[in-house]
Amino acid sequence: MIAVIDFGSQYAHLIANRIRRLKVYAEILLPETPLEELKKYKGIILSGGPQSVYGEGSATIDPGIFKLGVPILGVCYGHHLIAHLLGGKVESGMTKEYGLAQLSIKKSSGLFAGISGETQAWMSHGDTVTKIPPGFSIYGSTADCLTAAMGDAKRRIFAVQFHMEVKHTKKGLLMLDNFLKLCKVERTWSMQKFMKRKLEEVKKMIGERKVFLLVSGGVDSTVAYALLCKALGPERVYGLSIDTGLLRKDEAKKTDALLKRAGIKNFHIYDAKKEFLSALKGETDPEKKRAIIGTTFLEVQAKVAKKLKLNPDDWVLGQGTIYPDTIESKGTKHSDKIKTHHNRVPEILKLIEENKVIEPLAELYKDEVRALGSRLGLPDEAVWKHPFPGPGLGVRILCTKKAVPVPNQAELEKKINDHLASHGLRGVILPIQSVGVGGDSRSYKHPLVIWGKKQPWKKLETLSTALTNRFTDINRVCLLLHPQEIHSVKVRPGTLTAPRIALAQELDDIVVTFTKREKIEDKVWQFPTVLLPIEVNGEVKEGVVLRPICSDEAMTAHFYKMPLPLLEKCVKKLRQKASVVLYDITNKPPATIEWE
Repeated sequence: MIAVIDFGSQYAHLIANRIRRLKVYAEILLPETPLEELKKYKGIILSGGPQSVYGEGSATIDPGIFKLGVPILGVCYGHHLIAHLLGGKVESGMTKEYGLAQLSIKKSSGLFAGISGETQAWMSHGDTVTKIPPGFSIYGSTADCLTAAMGDAKRRIFAVQFHMEVKHTKKGLLMLDNFLKLCKVERTWSMQKFMKRKLEEVKKMIGERKVFLLVSGGVDSTVAYALLCKALGPERVYGLSIDTGLLRKDEAKKTDALLKRAGIKNFHIYDAKKEFLSALKGETDPEKKRAIIGTTFLEVQAKVAKKLKLNPDDWVLGQGTIYPDTIESKGTKHSDKIKTHHNRVPEILKLIEENKVIEPLAELYKDEVRALGSRLGLPDEAVWKHPFPGPGLGVRILCTKKAVPVPNQAELEKKINDHLASHGLRGVILPIQSVGVGGDSRSYKHPLVIWGKKQPWKKLETLSTALTNRFTDINRVCLLLHPQEIHSVKVRPGTLTAPRIALAQELDDIVVTFTKREKIEDKVWQFPTVLLPIEVNGEVKEGVVLRPICSDEAMTAHFYKMPLPLLEKCVKKLRQKASVVLYDITNKPPATIEWE
């Protein structure tokens, strides 16, 4: 077994996920885990985290782990911690790196066996190791980070600044494989073993009770339903699909048909449009919107349970929560909250403490959920459906009461435009904000819109990363598709109203229909269509952002490089209903997948 010590990284469980893919069982542990308990593991990985090792009250670990004689690997914050505890030095970096970087390999041995020259790596940090500990050597560097990788081959202790666990680090899986070779572990872990263990856990936790499951028709809740039915029997699992009014166009009917085709019959749909619209009236704050949606879900569930005369002592609330929902909502001890998921509001947390909530998928990522769904015998249309957020269009309709300008906007835009000029581009910062993530912490900053000379997608991706790294007041970069340039931007105050929801549904339906007709649905993992409360160039219409992304597990993502002829087709339909059409060209990090 491998121990992953979680210092609050968004990616701690992703490390464990990658280790499991290499057929080795990995467990997530807290830094406070006693040395005696750590002795049973063949290797220890120290995760990243949102803190600085020199900060007051920062997370640490018993230095005695370095005397256990097992291989140790530090990632990001773990990299800093190893340097800090073993006599090196960590300081705030001159340049903060978020995104892709070219890693130059200095030593092709140990962790880097079979890797030479340059390779792509994924960075997400502000601090850097400026002095390596005694006995260590530098194994890799980037243009902005001399000590991107270091190691003490004799003690089998290695540390990297980048995140090898994300797909964007091209040789990351090979590096983890090399670490496992150093650990000399058996490779016997599988999804089949996980499913067997989870079925037993469900039976033990539920006992004689039954499960009341909120079923949206999405991948997670459908797989959770199938797993619970297999463990308890379908007669002990009741599914409720709630039509919040924030679903896609005609989604309730489509969900009903899909669930029935997937063999889910013990459920019904409750129309709660009025309840949700009333609860959200006038609210603009993204966090509060998510909390209201989560609370209203619970209120509707309680109302239906009462109507069905269900005894609360005999029933447990079931949810299709997966790991990214918990980590982005500060679900582990040292993690920093990025955004509150609707299934992590205080009322839900209270029920969890009372052992009245079951979340059978909470340890898994989306790719693992899909694999589990297939193993449970669910049809492909249920397993490979595009993800759709639990709060629905509630987090794809941006709301605001007034403009939110950037401090010193004119001065900042001049610096940005000076940077863009060499590429034949111009840019403007929008007076609204969106959620992002950097260095395991949440950011709430402004989007930048760029336009001008046509550039290949790869160059735009590199430019987007450079802009968000250099200019810390922005966390997204969008390419202007319509109109050709921006002369003026005016904020259009708006909340979640029936007309705005109807417009968002119509825009989303145009995009969904387009992806199916052009057969690109399977090329993207998710395709959010976001409604923006802005008017451009005096046209009295709202704005829309296209956000197609590619990912496996939602913890990292890169924007989809759509062929330009196809993109032009899509824009023709959208520009009739929007004053501006944008294409989000920001990876995650620094941006989250959703804008709120």
